[in-house]
Amino acid sequence: MALTGGEVQLKTEGAVATLTLSNGPYTVITWEMRQRMAERFAEIDADRGIRVVVIASAGKHFSSGGDIAGFMEVDPVDFTDLGHNVTAAARSPKPVIAAIDGYCFGVGLEIALSCDIRLATARSEFALPEVKLGMIPGSGGTQRLARLIGLSRAKYHVMTGSRISAAQAEDWGLVAGVCADAAALDESVTALTGTLLGYSPLSLRTAKEVLDRGIDGPLYTGIELERKAYAMLRSSADFAEGVAAFTEKRKPDFQGR
Repeated sequence: MALTGGEVQLKTEGAVATLTLSNGPYTVITWEMRQRMAERFAEIDADRGIRVVVIASAGKHFSSGGDIAGFMEVDPVDFTDLGHNVTAAARSPKPVIAAIDGYCFGVGLEIALSCDIRLATARSEFALPEVKLGMIPGSGGTQRLARLIGLSRAKYHVMTGSRISAAQAEDWGLVAGVCADAAALDESVTALTGTLLGYSPLSLRTAKEVLDRGIDGPLYTGIELERKAYAMLRSSADFAEGVAAFTEKRKPDFQGR
């Protein structure tokens, strides 16, 4: 059955969890892998010891997209909740980094778009080519891409299925940085996770929520949300620790409280 196959492997080292997509050199995302993604994030979100998440690929490419033939085996009613499982990164309270090398197409790009920070290699390419099959992106691609690169650019790339180069992606804010190759990408991801681990898990979680919720509302609503979140963090033990560490000229020991 074309719907099965592939893996979403979870490996934890210290406070960093790495989810590795695995299904051949092109990392084709099957229906089963979509559900595995939701299950892995359920484990991650329940583990207070995990503070940062990285999504990477074991293949030659991050992902060439979904299992196209397999979709014909799915009852149309089952598409109602399409995308809720595979984009679990967006709902995770923890910062999620996408480490992208090579093709990042279709649902592969939708997975990356659901992450908080995207880093890529110079050879990476991005696309939502569903229009070539008489379809549109169905796991958040249209909405997240438009919010990141603007409506006009998103319309062009969704309606033509054309690719975005790594350089364009960086210039437009689709990715936060471009690395020379896979080795440099690994180094950048390691450096970024180290930076995030040095900060308060509570402040990172709050920042993610304020940014995600505020961007979809009027400016005054977002600012009010920010004010209330700021006031909440004022009473946290982490903030008190941060101030004490600053005063005492030492590294803070944040506990996420």
